[in-house]
Amino acid sequence: MNSRFKLVVVSSSTVLVVLVLLGAAMGHSASPDDAYRHLSVYTEVLSRIKSEYVEEPDIKSVTLGAMNGMLEAIDPFASYLSPEQYKQYMKSSEAKKAGVGMILSKKFGYVGVVDVVPGSPASKAGLATGDMLESINGVATRDMPLAYAEMSLAGDAGTNVELSVLRVRKPDPQKVTLTRAATRYPGVTGKLLPDGVGLIQVPALMEGRVKDVGQQAEALQKQGAKRLILDLRGSGFGKPEDGIALANLFLDRGMITYLQGQKVKRQDFNAEASKATLRNVPIVVLTNRGTANAAEIAAAALLDNKRAEVVGERSYGDAAVRRAVTMDDGSAVLLAVAKYYSPSGKAIQDTGVTPTYMVTDVEATADTDEDETPAAPDTKKTEDNILKRAIEISTKGKTDAASNGNSAAPRAIPEHANPLLTTPQKEQ
Repeated sequence: MNSRFKLVVVSSSTVLVVLVLLGAAMGHSASPDDAYRHLSVYTEVLSRIKSEYVEEPDIKSVTLGAMNGMLEAIDPFASYLSPEQYKQYMKSSEAKKAGVGMILSKKFGYVGVVDVVPGSPASKAGLATGDMLESINGVATRDMPLAYAEMSLAGDAGTNVELSVLRVRKPDPQKVTLTRAATRYPGVTGKLLPDGVGLIQVPALMEGRVKDVGQQAEALQKQGAKRLILDLRGSGFGKPEDGIALANLFLDRGMITYLQGQKVKRQDFNAEASKATLRNVPIVVLTNRGTANAAEIAAAALLDNKRAEVVGERSYGDAAVRRAVTMDDGSAVLLAVAKYYSPSGKAIQDTGVTPTYMVTDVEATADTDEDETPAAPDTKKTEDNILKRAIEISTKGKTDAASNGNSAAPRAIPEHANPLLTTPQKEQ
């Protein structure tokens, strides 16, 4: 079956299957007859193609492509695995394999890069958010299950994996060779900037990192920091509970997030005053398209509770509980069974976090020869527009406070946007 025919059939199949899904999901008013009607249309289209098109289609391949397309439409992190693939997936999950340091999702039918671990093989090769993997070890990722792609990237430390990468700025695929290694997540760092601004960078929100944020904040305050900038750009690794704990450092009341699914009862997560050790510190949060999962939960909570301004790019959109739903034939679907929502009621996976101030995160792209592995971006040569804007926002209340003879610390953000900063809170 030629590629053009496959694309046409898979596309039409995907649309029809999605229609079935939507028809079945449109509230409780949708009747079983509606779903069967959509299925009959899908079956008829396939039957017509099979009997009348110029060549005999591979129905198994078409059906697999349609299912993967449907899953991508509802959950870019979902996967359908055949019985054989699911067995391999379970074995791979039990073994601790080395990797290349990437978070992946489905994008336009291919495998896309959500985020990379700083210092990982993927990061050193210059891979970044938005890149797409055209092939892994010579196998095309078009319609490849996401879980299978992740499994293909894992292996023994020191072994190589060959990638073909599609980049926004490069029209032709680039060949990249990565050497698998044990993933080491970078720690939290702090830096004192001029005008009493403390910068805390959280490249990965792993277990224990929230405690590190508190320690960095305390150290910066002793150095003279009066306000903080929390940098969550590229922070896509971590569990939701760590994002909840991070938000609680700065919130002494209010909802942080809630979890809910079709078969998962709603669970609210509210701030606990006893954990809000940084409740009175003015704060600005930085996000970009690589901010995902736990970091998104924290950013959404601080934004919706008017505790902080958010500066940068819209975050990726990935905060859900995923499980394997097994089929009678041994295959499985890995998909979200519940989503985390912002306090305002938005599903983070669907909408991401939209900053108060939208600023593009400029990334330098190193020039490389066509057959060379791309070098890591030289960020030293690129002005950090997001950080620059955040500093302006963080310090903009300084002059007003001084002119009014107010000896209190200057506000980091306007009073209407953050009442917690102008109304001292009682110690609990």
